Amino acid sequence: MAHKRSGGGLTSAQQAAKFLGVSVLSGVVLAGLALPAVGALGLSAKGTAAGFDDLPGELKTPPLSQASKILDANGGLIATVYSRDRTVVPITSMSPNILSAIVAIEDSRYYKHGAIDPKGILRALSNNASAGSTQGASTLTQQWVKNVFVEEAGDDAGKVAQATQQTVGRKIKEMKYAIQAEKELGKKKILENYLNITFFGEQAYGIEAASERYFSKHAKDLTLTQAAMLAGLVQSPSRYDPVSDPPEATKRRNTVLARMAQLKDITPEQAAAAQKAPLGLKVSSPKNGCITAVNGAGFFCDYVRETFLQNAAFGKTKEERAKIWNTGGLTIKTTLDPKAQASVINGISKHVYKSDKIAAAATLVQPGTGKIVAMGQSRPYGFGSHETQINYSVDANMGGGQGFQNGSTFKPITAAAALENGYQPSQTYPSPNKLDYPDVTNCDGATVHSNPPVQTQNEDPSEVGPYAMPEALKKSINTYFVALEADTGLCPIVKMADKLGLGRADGKPLVQGASLTLGTNEVSPLSVAAAYAAFANRGVYCTPIVIESATTSDGKQLKVPKSICSQAMSQQTADTINTMLKGVVDDGTGEAANLDGRDTAGKTGTTDFRYAAWFAGYTPNMAAAVWMGDPRHSVKMIDITIGGQYYPKVYGATGPAPIWKDAVQGALDGTPPETFVTVPLNIPDKGATPDPSNTDSPPDNKHHGHKKPGGGGPGGATTMGTTGGPIGTAVGGTTGGTTPNPNPTFTFPGGLVTGGANGGGNGRAGGTTGGG
Repeated sequence: MAHKRSGGGLTSAQQAAKFLGVSVLSGVVLAGLALPAVGALGLSAKGTAAGFDDLPGELKTPPLSQASKILDANGGLIATVYSRDRTVVPITSMSPNILSAIVAIEDSRYYKHGAIDPKGILRALSNNASAGSTQGASTLTQQWVKNVFVEEAGDDAGKVAQATQQTVGRKIKEMKYAIQAEKELGKKKILENYLNITFFGEQAYGIEAASERYFSKHAKDLTLTQAAMLAGLVQSPSRYDPVSDPPEATKRRNTVLARMAQLKDITPEQAAAAQKAPLGLKVSSPKNGCITAVNGAGFFCDYVRETFLQNAAFGKTKEERAKIWNTGGLTIKTTLDPKAQASVINGISKHVYKSDKIAAAATLVQPGTGKIVAMGQSRPYGFGSHETQINYSVDANMGGGQGFQNGSTFKPITAAAALENGYQPSQTYPSPNKLDYPDVTNCDGATVHSNPPVQTQNEDPSEVGPYAMPEALKKSINTYFVALEADTGLCPIVKMADKLGLGRADGKPLVQGASLTLGTNEVSPLSVAAAYAAFANRGVYCTPIVIESATTSDGKQLKVPKSICSQAMSQQTADTINTMLKGVVDDGTGEAANLDGRDTAGKTGTTDFRYAAWFAGYTPNMAAAVWMGDPRHSVKMIDITIGGQYYPKVYGATGPAPIWKDAVQGALDGTPPETFVTVPLNIPDKGATPDPSNTDSPPDNKHHGHKKPGGGGPGGATTMGTTGGPIGTAVGGTTGGTTPNPNPTFTFPGGLVTGGANGGGNGRAGGTTGGG
């Protein structure tokens, strides 16, 4: 005998009988609910329900999760993403065949009973008791209610188990909500909801997705045989899966057809003919996620997802944003230019193979808007050989790695900070080939001193000053920029980098040391491209954006993050930088990136031991950064073949610059050229000072490239130190760098220096800084 609740009142079993409204059947129903061995519903008596009257009176149905579409700037589809592959359609977009078939096999008395079917319960009880098997007694409405609870549980295994647990309490709750739903929605709407929520196997939720998956057609076009097969799947999608077990699926389909004939939904002749027909599958493979993105835009797609999940514009909390994303049904229009994206992928693939030990990545940003118009890399998005899910173009918190030292592409930041602090392009330094790092002052006002002394040097012994700023940029003279940095101070340079959005990829503050100007901090190509876009935009930096609009399935426009633009430097400073960096491309280390017929500016960068090489540049209407190297920071780009081409040594000028030129040239194809605002640099005539760059035969086996008078070669990597001893750490110092380095490292206040005399036969110490 069932126990009464404390305080009197009906037992939960009696409440169920009252709930059913069929008192004459109460004893039978209660027996079925209480005895799992012969129970019509397969329930245990555990987990009894709260009082019938205490149950909430309204079923709150969550929006069904659907696929979201990510579009490019022209409205073309980049990728379809979903937590569940579902496209919700109205009942008018469903074939009458599927409506008849699903009712016939799942609940043939659907239109004759209410939300609960007492006759069905009695039939199930009788069958289960006599045959020893189990037969369900849930109506379509009850099944839909249960699926609503499962849908609400999402991917939470605990909540899913709770929503499907075999208890009296869960069943009573399901029954009450079923009655309420039929009263409010009616049979037609519930059938529509049921066919949109039900799982049909092969990752397909809802009849539209199932029709597309198995037959590559819309649900409204399903034939009788196709509808019968899909209706048969509902009971057990895995058992009757037509892809893995066609005979079992055929048998189940024929059972549905026979039942339809028995109910006179179709004639016996129609059933017989349909039963002889083949399954007629035309399977479409599931296409979910950024791995399916077109034009190599998988990493761009992933960046869109990360932007949505992390930006407060789409929800106040991380959980709220994740729920919106997983619910899906979104149409997200992005900033991706398909022409530019194709050009980036083409430019990279021409020069770097995905199977190479070396990888490359490129990002294009539109000056003045912050729009990311293209993003790609040599190793495709995926899980296979020579594939990766790490986006080399972005910071770690957005799906990227720890970044890469950017070498001499940081020097224009130092130049901009110096110009803002009153220095002129005519500023001249002796710039010897080798130079002890001078003392520098960090943002805490502390003096950073190297003890014992550490040297940096230029790539070639012939590179000896004096130099002024334009020529030092053209030839990427390290000793010049170390001297300029010491006079300017670290803090103005750090603050300029901050204004340009150029921070470390790992999210930590920039390491402040004497090597800062030589690009020893690990950064991402996107950050570099966005910073250089500010030069093109006459000093105005705009935060990168990737989403133009986001619309929900019901047409609601979501608020999207906007680019925030601010004046990072004066127009005069930006114009001066543009004038000097235009010279770098016209006849300096960046000549390989020069775009015919277009004003082009930029800077090469190469780190010591050739672990990384860069070219960052821009036209007035496009900025881009290209990185090339080993993501693990272990392969030196010396005596190496990349993309089928042999390189004695890779420089920013020989590796990344040609990629940059191909990518940007294709992206701008068909657009009118624009010009920079240039300014006179007022550089005094050097007079009789010899040009140290006019050298064709580089000494000491250093590859230097041919240079024309007054021009620059490919630029070169330089070293941080020339001593093997440790360098002391003073107040405020933090160790820079997060990527593995095979050479021993030592810190000095706010910086990273590599010691050790393993420079490859020329007496150089292992270093971490970049040259041109």
